[in-house]
Amino acid sequence: MRRHKAFWCLFCQTHLVGIYRDQVLPRLVDRACSSASVGRWRKKAVTGLAGVVVEPGFGSGANLPYYPAEVTKVYAVDPAVLGQKLAVDRLTNSSIEVDFIGLDGQAIPLPDDSCDAGLLTFSLCTIPDAAMALSELRRVIKPGGFLHFAEHGLAEDPSTQRWQFRIDPVQKRLFDGCHVSRNHPELLRQAGFEMDWHESGYGKGPGPWSYIHVGRALNPGSTGSSLNDS
Repeated sequence: MRRHKAFWCLFCQTHLVGIYRDQVLPRLVDRACSSASVGRWRKKAVTGLAGVVVEPGFGSGANLPYYPAEVTKVYAVDPAVLGQKLAVDRLTNSSIEVDFIGLDGQAIPLPDDSCDAGLLTFSLCTIPDAAMALSELRRVIKPGGFLHFAEHGLAEDPSTQRWQFRIDPVQKRLFDGCHVSRNHPELLRQAGFEMDWHESGYGKGPGPWSYIHVGRALNPGSTGSSLNDS
């Protein structure tokens, strides 16, 4: 009887966590990250994008209204399938072709050097293995192409940093792995990208959550082997 009860408690807990992650959280993120205050960072991040773009963390398509007319196609990668439904209106109102190609930014199903540029907005903070995801982006972005980004992350002042490190364990549990203390510019450099421009500052909201890094980084060359090479 105790085993039966324990099983059902575990089942219910797992089921509720699944509902929260797959149904509730994508809606919360869509609402929080679609505000005008966040939009100004998105607008900065997409400046200069053109051609074919790969976007891990596409979510509900919040970047679509800001993409320049020079962008012809977006390869969308996101683990939240619900995001495609939430993106319907934005997809309808956009002239850009969007191809949903996968769920995992750590394994992008595209050949080497197949994209002119990449875009990361408020998504690298959540990807479990940021280094692997950036390695994949270096592989699929053409040499000489750029990775554009806007991410909330590690602040410059020590007092905010201390709060970010304290908050992170709870933050990751509540928001499906999201970190507030990742140093995104440093992660890009460690992955082999070369910073072209970068600025940072506080957005709207409490400091530990609202410190934003925005910029773009050059991919100096391809690093991986084609998906067809095996």
